[in-house]
Amino acid sequence: MAIARFPSIVLDCPDPGALAAFYATLLDWKAEVQAGWADIRADYGQCISFQRVNNYNPPQWPGQEAPQRMHLDVIVDDLDTAEAAAIELGATKPEYQPGTSFRVLLDPAGHPFCLCLE
Repeated sequence: MAIARFPSIVLDCPDPGALAAFYATLLDWKAEVQAGWADIRADYGQCISFQRVNNYNPPQWPGQEAPQRMHLDVIVDDLDTAEAAAIELGATKPEYQPGTSFRVLLDPAGHPFCLCLE
């Protein structure tokens, strides 16, 4: 018997509204923004939340001086199209790319995320 429906992922960031807008547009989810907090939600209920952290320090990719503690994998049909769209929304592409079936990008707050082929 499950005691929960979906895990909620919470990302620290300097501007929850801006990061929620980035991911809401990238994933076509709905955003709800409050002071210091924002949620994005899929129609089926999955949620990603964003919380303001003062003096936020982003993870460093690919270095480990400030390691990533988790990352999101976003499943896409076409890597080139998805990469271009994510960069237009404010993502950046680091030079180091460790694979060919996925692309590592950094969201506007510096969190690494991957665009992955299914």
